[in-house]
Amino acid sequence: MDYKDFGLVNTKNMFQDAITNHYAVPAFNFYNMETLTAIISAARDTHSPVILAVSESALNYMGGDTLMGMIWGLKLRPSDMVALHLDHGHSFESCVNAIKLGFSSVMIDGSALAFDENISLTQTVVQYAHKYDVSTEAELGSLAGIEDENTKSEKSSYTNPDDVVNFVNATNADSLAIAIGTSHGAYKRKSDTEELRFDILKRIADQLPDFPLVLHGASTIPQDFVNQINKFGGQIQNARGIPANQLRRTVEMNICKINTDSDLRLAFTAGVRQELFSAPEKFNPRDYLSVARQNIYKTCITEIKEITQSANRLK
Repeated sequence: MDYKDFGLVNTKNMFQDAITNHYAVPAFNFYNMETLTAIISAARDTHSPVILAVSESALNYMGGDTLMGMIWGLKLRPSDMVALHLDHGHSFESCVNAIKLGFSSVMIDGSALAFDENISLTQTVVQYAHKYDVSTEAELGSLAGIEDENTKSEKSSYTNPDDVVNFVNATNADSLAIAIGTSHGAYKRKSDTEELRFDILKRIADQLPDFPLVLHGASTIPQDFVNQINKFGGQIQNARGIPANQLRRTVEMNICKINTDSDLRLAFTAGVRQELFSAPEKFNPRDYLSVARQNIYKTCITEIKEITQSANRLK
């Protein structure tokens, strides 16, 4: 299917507008109807462009046909500025599958490969994707942490600023995910004093002016949700996120896409745990899923307004 048939857009114009007007496009991960509709409602209510991100494991969980059926049901128009993005595709085949389903953007994550192998794999995906006007994101440097079975690494390595120009020129990628100290999952910092490597970001931005840079692993890990989960039976200890002020600073330095997943998972789980604990007699899934959906909606609203600053950007 062609993504344009679903009212989707690729990321080219939204990134260019974000760079020109100094904001970032939020990329929110979803994995079911509740998370998808919460994200879209928040984007529509704030008049924000949005990237709907789907990991390989989330795609397997939902199923391609079911996923695209939900996208069809949103009745999107190009003016809504919504992209559907494969997050952390790890093979040429996974990217091809997403494009055939109707995704408008794919990420090929070759960050675990040697530099030349990463270039070769990325080139192959870019050449295929561009035949269908699909945007391609690549990654240079790697993030530690665990998001799910497809997005995990025990080691991290900062992006080498000396490599970025050669990499972008060789691959023709449309955007570049970089590693400056963020990480996947809920345990992003060992202490509250840790800061992102803004010196690395500056060197990269100086060498790639007006080129779309992407920040993964950028959840703030709201402590109210962590505390709520633990209060009602959870066991999440020492979870720390990236402070909002640091994320806003990255936006001022050419980051034009910020990925958020863990914040939404925490919001969802906090709502479900509290609702089931507070009303143990209830067993209608709509009751506790509605609370979870509202938590995600509010979280997306907050991050759109306070971090990506993408509210009211639709023309």
